[in-house]
Amino acid sequence: MRVEGIPASPGYAEGPLFDLDQPPASYKAKASAEEEQTALVSAIGKAVGRLAALVETADGDAAGILEFHIAMLEDDALSGPALAAIGSGQPADAAWRAVLDSEIAGYEASDQDYFRARAADLRDIRDQVLRALSEDNEAAAPPGAILYGEDIAPTRFLETDWSEGGGIALMRGSTASHVAMLARSRGVPMVVGLGDEAETLTGVALLDAERGAIVFSPSPAEIEAFRQSASSFADRLGAAKTFLTEPAVTKAGTAVRVQVNIAYPSDVDGIEIESCDGVGLMRTEFLFGKTLPDEETQYRAYRKVLEWAGGKPVTIRTVDAGGDKPVPGFTVEETNPFLGLRGIRLSLKRRDIFRVQIRALLRAAIHGNLKVMFPMIATPEEYSQAAALFAEEEAALAAQGVAHELPPLGIMVEVPSVALAPEDFADVAFFSIGSNDLTQYVMAAARDNAAVAHLNTVRHPAVLRLIAAIAAFGRERGIPVSLCGDAGGDPAAIPALLEAGLRDLSVAPAQLAMAKAAIADVRV
Repeated sequence: MRVEGIPASPGYAEGPLFDLDQPPASYKAKASAEEEQTALVSAIGKAVGRLAALVETADGDAAGILEFHIAMLEDDALSGPALAAIGSGQPADAAWRAVLDSEIAGYEASDQDYFRARAADLRDIRDQVLRALSEDNEAAAPPGAILYGEDIAPTRFLETDWSEGGGIALMRGSTASHVAMLARSRGVPMVVGLGDEAETLTGVALLDAERGAIVFSPSPAEIEAFRQSASSFADRLGAAKTFLTEPAVTKAGTAVRVQVNIAYPSDVDGIEIESCDGVGLMRTEFLFGKTLPDEETQYRAYRKVLEWAGGKPVTIRTVDAGGDKPVPGFTVEETNPFLGLRGIRLSLKRRDIFRVQIRALLRAAIHGNLKVMFPMIATPEEYSQAAALFAEEEAALAAQGVAHELPPLGIMVEVPSVALAPEDFADVAFFSIGSNDLTQYVMAAARDNAAVAHLNTVRHPAVLRLIAAIAAFGRERGIPVSLCGDAGGDPAAIPALLEAGLRDLSVAPAQLAMAKAAIADVRV
């Protein structure tokens, strides 16, 4: 039986199904409320210790996720109500589960996929403590297994040995989840949104995460066809690696710049600068985690990436908080955050926080080839106000005798108003197309909603027409235009993007080779 889903990380896996939804061992109640409270505090401590041990061996993305989990476990907002419930007579496991289940239900009820995706993190936190309470040692999946269930916890992903293959098949899940991000960066095949048909199935399965499907109890013919597709994918992946250290050029000899997208300064540690043309997008919202980062913290982060780039351009986006990226103490709760106070709108509203980032960027600019772009720009006035703040802070640093430099200032093209009237932004230094949001706003279809996934494609004529218009406007006015959304690293989308006139793409580091290989196969 073949069940269709949504591809979250491309690849193929053939192996036994491993049930992610096995219940934990039962908890043994204690003799008094005091002992129950002590047991919960101890279990939370054990869970924090387990996560802290994982942090020691984790890379940038994984470490950030784990630190987020630790911060939540140490937050009294979760443990306080549970301890109070224990004082009222509940056992530790029931009290903890009730508090976390209530939080999870709130996230799952959101109409925004980002918040629904974060429910997986809360379930992970819940189950980490429940396992510690019951002293349950989680069964490890056999090598090469396909892990399937409702969803998967980030810690489960990080503790799994993927060296012998395997994959992830989820009845729910999200392409925006932390695990999906980790799977893409590590090349682990993953499909989400399979629905309830997978609920009671066991045995060997075939996971096609390139197209987004899983085959249960496959026939010999299905196995043979699957292996041919998997072999073809592996061949393409292997062949693509030969392009990694070479400049990207089309069949017609047209040069294309290929840069990388990063989220953490440590992301560059695993990237050879020779393999890319610089950083097309450095997200800064991940620096805004448990606490708002001070000027020095930000300065060091930006300087590290600029020095790594060795003179190649590094485009840093000012904090794109809000929407799908809430930041404690900065963002506000909204009924429709994607259309609310996010990106540059929030930065201009909270200028005290924005000015700290501006000063850090101005100081870091002397260490490399920095470009700064503003997210979620919708009107020329927003750009003018943001640029004016840079001018003010530059003057202040000059008066103080602090070394600095004013970098070129550009904007994201992700709001249709910019794509439809680029002439209103002719004074910006550059455009960077955010294909994820542009497509979502043009098509009115969330890319992580399985029911409308067929609508959310950058290759829709309406989206491509806007991209082509921006590229043409940039050529006419001499304004550089790049694209830094997920479409830039999608081999299936790259031909259409180049035909639309783009010559500068920025992709996830794991997509570099395949993107360059796809470019080499285009006749433009």
